[in-house]
Amino acid sequence: MKNFLANPICSCGKIHNVAIDDVIIGNGVISRLPELINRYGCTSPFILADVNTYHAAGKLVCKILDDASIPYNKYVFPKNSLKPNEEAIGSAVMHFDKHCDLIIGIGSGVINDIGKILSNITGKKYIIVCTAPSMDGYASGTSSMDMDGLKTSLNSRCADVIIGDIDILKRAPEHMLRAGLGDMLAKYISITEWRIANVITGEYYCEQVAQLIRTALKKCVDNAEGLMRREDEAIKSVFEGLVIGGIAMAYAGVSRPASGVEHYFSHVWDMRGLEFGTNVDLHGIQCAMGTLKAAQLYEILATMKPDTEKAKVYVEKFDYKQWCEELCKFLGTGAKTMIAQEKREQKYDSSTHPARLERIIQNWDTILKIIREEIPAVKELRKILDTIGISSDLNTIGVNRENAKMTFRTTKDIRDKYVLSRLAWDLGVLDELAEQL
Repeated sequence: MKNFLANPICSCGKIHNVAIDDVIIGNGVISRLPELINRYGCTSPFILADVNTYHAAGKLVCKILDDASIPYNKYVFPKNSLKPNEEAIGSAVMHFDKHCDLIIGIGSGVINDIGKILSNITGKKYIIVCTAPSMDGYASGTSSMDMDGLKTSLNSRCADVIIGDIDILKRAPEHMLRAGLGDMLAKYISITEWRIANVITGEYYCEQVAQLIRTALKKCVDNAEGLMRREDEAIKSVFEGLVIGGIAMAYAGVSRPASGVEHYFSHVWDMRGLEFGTNVDLHGIQCAMGTLKAAQLYEILATMKPDTEKAKVYVEKFDYKQWCEELCKFLGTGAKTMIAQEKREQKYDSSTHPARLERIIQNWDTILKIIREEIPAVKELRKILDTIGISSDLNTIGVNRENAKMTFRTTKDIRDKYVLSRLAWDLGVLDELAEQL
C-alpha cells in the first residue's frame, strides 16, 4: 500500500495528500503493534472497542501489549449494538484517560468513526486495528454519525496507521464480508456520477483518482467467489479496495470517488430506522441494493430523450412547500435538517435550471457514453449479488415499493451533490423513474 500513500502532483492540478502514515496488510501483522507504538514515542495507549470487537481482536491486542510490557487503559462499550451518535461520542470522551498518549481503535465502522473523532478531540495519534473488511471509512478523514435524526459526515481525521490482519479479517461474520464487497460495488455509480457532475456543473474531477477506484473494484469483483470461502486473496482484495476508497476521497478532497446516489438510498433507510424503528441492514448491504436499483434506473434513463419543454414545465410546477410536507411525513425529524440545508444550498432555484438543462442536452451523448463505460449491465450486477448472497429484493430489508419510490425522490435532498435524482429532476423525469422501482 505504500504507493498509495505518496503525495504525487497530478495532471488534474491538485497535489494529492493523505494524512495516513502507514497501511499494513497481511497475515499476522497485528504483532507489529509494539513497534508502531514505539515509533511514535508513546508509552501508554488507550484501547477503544465494543463487546464484539474486543472478542474478535481486543483480547489479542491486550495480550500483545502485556507481553511487550506496555501499560494501557481501555474502554469497551457494553452494548452489543453500538450506535454512532452523540451518546457514544460522549461516553468515549468521558472514559478517555488523559494520561494516555495514543488511541488504538479495535473494530470496523462505528468504532473507527468514534475513534477518529476521539483522536481529533484529544490530539492523540490513532491506530485502527480492523476487524472486518466491511466499509470504506478506515482511511477517511470524516466520521459517519447519526446527529439530530440525520445521517451526516463529520470532519474528524484519518487514522495514522491502519492495520489489516488477514487472519483477523477473514473471521468476520459473513454478513460483514458481504457488506464490504457491497460498499465496493457502489463505486460503479459513484464514479459515473462524478464524471456526469463534471460535465453538467463543472465540478472538479480527477481521472487518476477514478482509475485507482476502478482498478481496486475490478480486483474485488474478480475475487468475489472466493470471498464467502474466506480465501486470503479475496479478503485482502476487498480490504485493500475499501482502504483505497478512503484514500481516493482524501486525494480528491471530496467523497465523490466512493459514494453517490446508492449511498443516499442507504442513508434514507438509516434515517427512517432512527425515526420510526424500521428495518435497517449493514451500510454495505444497503449500498449494494442501492447500486443495483441505481443501475436499473440509469438503464431506463439511457433509453429516454431529453425534452426541453417537458423539463421546464416540471420545474415550474414543482411545489417545494408540498415536497417539504412529504419529506417530513417520510423522514420525521431528519427532514427538518434537510429543509434547513436547502435554504443555504438553493438546489431548487428555478433560475439556475435553464443553464443546467442546456448543458445536459448539449452533452447528452457524452452522458450516455459515461453510463455505458462505467456501469455494468444490471444482470451482471445481480449475478455478483447472488454470488455473495445479497438479495436484490428490497422487501428483504423491509422496504416496500412505495417506500422505494419515495426513497429515490428523497435522495436528491441528502447532500448538495449532483446525483441521479438531481439529474432526473432537471430532466423532469424524477417521478417517472421512481415509478420503475
